[in-house]
Formats: sequence, C-alpha cells, structure tokens
Amino acid sequence: HVQLVESGGGSVQAGGSLRLSCAASGYTYSNYVMAWVRQAPGKEVEWVSNINRSGKSKNYADSVLGRFTISRDNTKNMLYLQLNDLKTEDTAMYFCAKGAAGDEERGQGTQVTVS
Repeated sequence: HVQLVESGGGSVQAGGSLRLSCAASGYTYSNYVMAWVRQAPGKEVEWVSNINRSGKSKNYADSVLGRFTISRDNTKNMLYLQLNDLKTEDTAMYFCAKGAAGDEERGQGTQVTVS
C-alpha cells in the first residue's frame, strides 16, 4: 500500500530555514508527479508546489515562489521541500502527496511553526 512519511518540520524564527523530507513507498515513485500541500489551523488545504516525474519541471504557489524549492530523488524514493526566509504565515502542517494537485494519497504531515 502507498505510504508517505514526512519529516523535518520544527519551530523556527521568521527568516529561518527548514528542509522537509518525504519518504515514499508502496508504489512506483518515479511514475508520479508529486506535490506538497499545507494546512494552517482553521484554514483549507493550500497547494504549495509540485514537481514532475523527472524533477525538471516545478511549479509553486505565488505565496512561496522564490522562497521554497521542491526537489526529488527517484533513486531513493524521496521528495524534499526547502523552506527559506520563513514567515509567520507559513505556519502550517505540511503534507507530501501524490498527484499534481496534491489531492491523492497524503502522508501524516510534519508541523512547521514560524514565530
């Protein structure tokens, strides 16, 4: 079965950085577009970024463009999200997900708190 396990979240001050990781298993990882989405308390899920199967094409939400970088390692079945210049409004639970819109299977999430 599909399993997505996120890690790397934490508490940081505004302007700081974090690197989120997602370990994928249970399916042919390299065959799928992958995405990151996030959900802040009391708010709807927000799509953050996606990356195509080869890793050469990436898309970002306007709110994170220029600050976040998505990447993947198909040899390790891993997905990453580098978060730089973090802002308080980036505080949310971050999820990795199958599919360009991030609306297929998701992991349990990793919490990012910016103060």
